[in-house]
Amino acid sequence: MDVGRWLAKQRQHTVWTGLMDKQREFLEAIGVVPLPPEQEAAAKPRKGGLSAFERGVEAPRQYKVREGHLTVPRGHVETIADGMSVRLGVFLSNTKTRQAKLTADKLQALADLGLEWAAA
Repeated sequence: MDVGRWLAKQRQHTVWTGLMDKQREFLEAIGVVPLPPEQEAAAKPRKGGLSAFERGVEAPRQYKVREGHLTVPRGHVETIADGMSVRLGVFLSNTKTRQAKLTADKLQALADLGLEWAAA
């Protein structure tokens, strides 16, 4: 666990107000106080590249066009058009395991590739 990251999160106004009274008292006792709203960092804007999931979907699309199937060894790494490497076998394995947590649009993107797994 990254304690610095955790501490910074606790100081955010929205998180601080969601803490129980005893939690806030404990943090204040060790010198932790909430950030003033004007000091809270704004969310970082996306730099225009593909998200991890979008890269993960592009990789099997590219692999399927080239190989004609999606039987991918777990250790396979696919380099997509923008030069990024995607551990495709790991992505597919993890995605299958976590499919119940995916949003409908992500499940549809995977189904469009022919990846529809039986409920785990």
